[in-house]
Amino acid sequence: MVKSLGAGFWAWRGLCGDLVLTSALLLACGNAVAQDQPSAPPPLPDNPSPTPPKAEEKDDSPNPAQAAAQRTKAATQHAAEATKRLGTATLVKVRDWESGWLTGPYVGRSRELQTLTATQRKEIYLQQTLATPGAYFKRMFAAGIDQARGAPSQWDDGWDGYAERFASREGQFISANTLAAWGNAKLKYEPRYDQCRCSGFWPRARHAILRNFVTYNESERELRPQLALYGGSFGGGLISTAWKPHPRNAFAEGGRAMLGQAGYGALLNFFIEFAGDINGKLGAKRSAAPRE
Repeated sequence: MVKSLGAGFWAWRGLCGDLVLTSALLLACGNAVAQDQPSAPPPLPDNPSPTPPKAEEKDDSPNPAQAAAQRTKAATQHAAEATKRLGTATLVKVRDWESGWLTGPYVGRSRELQTLTATQRKEIYLQQTLATPGAYFKRMFAAGIDQARGAPSQWDDGWDGYAERFASREGQFISANTLAAWGNAKLKYEPRYDQCRCSGFWPRARHAILRNFVTYNESERELRPQLALYGGSFGGGLISTAWKPHPRNAFAEGGRAMLGQAGYGALLNFFIEFAGDINGKLGAKRSAAPRE
């Protein structure tokens, strides 16, 4: 039995030795194969190699002299365009005299009459008396007629005499218009001319003449006599005797002033009524609605 155990021990030892030798041979072969395989590339870093720096950008901005020249050129062009626009607007304004440049405030046929406030009456008074070029032209024309007639005869025929006659007309007009504006405000009468909403020459002409003698009351519907307008004209004639050479009949001067208002007022209304038609014949286009 002992002999059998010894034979088994030696058999087991030989088997273990064979296993050890076989394992050593397999390990050696694996190392050789691994050495023959190409090495794997190293792992890429999380942040790849930085991009090469960009070339320095070229500064295309002009130098100070060029910038100043460009600004000067732009300013010159802007000024030229502004001057052109102003000139065009001025020419249109000169042609569109029916919008109030010569006639003063009025109500166009496409607008409704509305009761005026105290502020509106003040603005209309200032425009009719001082801010309308046509009023000055009218007084210059009237002074020229006085100069040609030699009235008053005490004033000479030169430029000094014309200046006195123009100043007299100016003072009489301001006095008359101030009294008329005050009277219209107290009576609440309409101080503006309103264009006729009718058609045809004769109906419009009749409206223009009639409105020189009647106007609307506060309702802007009911017609009343132009008491304030002719009362102001009479008062202006009376006041003018204060600076005209004596002797002067104050009532005669007042009467002549009322006759002048009858003639000139009808002519002015006629002009306002048909100014748009005349202007259209001249080829001008309205740039704005008629002034009120």
